[in-house]
Amino acid sequence: MKMQTALRLLYPSQCLTCANPVEGDASLCGGCWRETPFIYGLTCRSCGVPLPGDDDGQDVQCDDCLTIARPWHRGAAAMLYKGNGRSIALRLKHGDRTDFAVPASAWMAKAAPRMPADGVVVPVPLHWLRLLRRRYNQSALLAKRIATRLDLTYLPDSLHRFRATDVLDGKTRDLRFAAMDQAIVPHPKRGGALAGKAVLLVDDVMTSGATLAACAEACVSEGARSVDMVVLARVAKDD
Repeated sequence: MKMQTALRLLYPSQCLTCANPVEGDASLCGGCWRETPFIYGLTCRSCGVPLPGDDDGQDVQCDDCLTIARPWHRGAAAMLYKGNGRSIALRLKHGDRTDFAVPASAWMAKAAPRMPADGVVVPVPLHWLRLLRRRYNQSALLAKRIATRLDLTYLPDSLHRFRATDVLDGKTRDLRFAAMDQAIVPHPKRGGALAGKAVLLVDDVMTSGATLAACAEACVSEGARSVDMVVLARVAKDD
């Protein structure tokens, strides 16, 4: 009996969120899959939030993106930030469940805007103090795997978060944008790799879009020819 087979008998694969038995590693059981608010159908071309109606291939935008100038072109999200989607995002971000990056990156790669062959994947950076406390950047974990899945170049350090910002949870949209103004810039030594590139920004959660906007503006300032984004979960207004 092979060692891997023996280990599977001793430690069968479990659902990521409820620990029920599943066939494959890093997957959800049928019940948790049905309870996870994955995004399908018609979505806003800028932020990925689902919209009513049928997807006929036309570019449409949500109310927020019609009123806020997004400094990126296309955006997508794998799921909504509620229910099991919120649980997955929080456990990846704060619960040391770095193993969640495996399936999450697969869902995000499937949802992501189509990128050219010379595209680069860039994670939203953490300030070094927050990285020291958390020990890992969940956006970087996702971005690295997405780059591999899409066969794109991974640029982990092209952006620099030189100013620590307050936690944005609970702040209004205007306060979020004010807090992120000029907080993220091209890295002084490695930012030049963005010049002329099609950039795919990666983050775990989008609420107002302030952090992603700061990153997109930094990419454009360094000469990126285009910027798109993908997030694991999108906060959306209740119906």
